[in-house]
Amino acid sequence: MNIHEQAKHVIEKAYDELHIGDKAQIVKTITDEDIVTFAKLTGDVNPIHLDDEFAQKTFFKGRIAHGMLTASFISTILGTQLPGTNTIYLSQNLKFKAPVKIGDTVTVVAEVVGKRDDKKIITLQTNVFNQHQKMVVEGEAMVMKME
Repeated sequence: MNIHEQAKHVIEKAYDELHIGDKAQIVKTITDEDIVTFAKLTGDVNPIHLDDEFAQKTFFKGRIAHGMLTASFISTILGTQLPGTNTIYLSQNLKFKAPVKIGDTVTVVAEVVGKRDDKKIITLQTNVFNQHQKMVVEGEAMVMKME
């Protein structure tokens, strides 16, 4: 299924169907191709992300994914699962807690923690964990449902 066909299968929850405590998650294994593609798209060619020899000499002892690459999967979950289609991203707070390396599998978890009925605004806790259940990104998003 190509990307345009995938877009036809996105989940949509209406504002009234969302409840505090609702959760969704997605899982993604980070590849070298993901990091290289992100660097090409953004122009962030910091050698910590792309140069094995350079990265080996750093605190991380190897290449790491861009923090914003990892955080970008929060947008994925908000726009495709919870709340899904017709969601407008208003704001995002992030704390980068630990590095993500090539081959790490991250789980993005979004949980509804607040609702503002008069404007159909939803606040979600948006955290990302690695395969060892260590939090790598901690965040909070605010979105609006357009229905």
